[in-house]
Amino acid sequence: MCGIVGLHLREPSLEPRLGELLAAMLGQVVERGPDSAGVAVYGDPRLCPSGRTVVSVLGTSKAEVEAVLPGVRAYDADATTVVHTDAASVAAALPDATVIGSGEGFAVLKGTGNPVELAESFGLASVTGWQGVGHTRMATESAVTPEGAHPFSVGPGQCLVHNGSFANHATIRRELRARGVGFDSENDSEVGARFVAHQLAQGADLEKALRLLCERFDGFYTLLVCTSDSFAVVRDAIACKPALVAETDAWVAMASEYRALDVLPGIENARIFEPEPEEVYVWRR
Repeated sequence: MCGIVGLHLREPSLEPRLGELLAAMLGQVVERGPDSAGVAVYGDPRLCPSGRTVVSVLGTSKAEVEAVLPGVRAYDADATTVVHTDAASVAAALPDATVIGSGEGFAVLKGTGNPVELAESFGLASVTGWQGVGHTRMATESAVTPEGAHPFSVGPGQCLVHNGSFANHATIRRELRARGVGFDSENDSEVGARFVAHQLAQGADLEKALRLLCERFDGFYTLLVCTSDSFAVVRDAIACKPALVAETDAWVAMASEYRALDVLPGIENARIFEPEPEEVYVWRR
């Protein structure tokens, strides 16, 4: 059991409140995943300066980054360090660090511990932007580590959060490794993220990539997947993992429980529905 929240803003006047709203949503699903948490945010000018590549990294710190990469700016956010440079430079200078996200206008922050406390250490309430995703984890398939926390971001500007379990993840992991795809954890959700990223790299759009995932993966899952311009939700054929979508002219939101949607402005006027099994829902900026 894990908790998912996501918010895609259509109304620019709400962008200064993105982090405040996402933090409030995250706080409503703590019981679903008390051991770790993570967020991905799109468009915050401090974390993600316009026109610059941003790399989110585990296993290092601001001081270490700035010592080995002179002139590069970095920020510490709990276990994550956000670096304003390209992933290749980070990998070359810090070979023992793990890149957990990269892209323009996009940052991933994750760690272990109470999700509300993590959101505070991330400074989430002060984040601005146009899209955000959050996840609270109850570990079932791998260790409680920052690497095992969600979101999984393995392609430029892409991220995936997952509630459920992939039964055949080991088989698909072997297949992807045979195609040259590397992995950073033993988490089954990372296999789903790598599969989607691989399909996108092969030319599929996000809707097709998620349809292919439904064809190939066995198990129970609700997924929220985002890219630099899209916000998508899909559930497995049985749809036993909870999910609700709410939509207004100002925003689209998804959450594992209604109470996480109830904190949003205008929820009383939202169209609220439960996603149908194996139907891919995509909203684009």
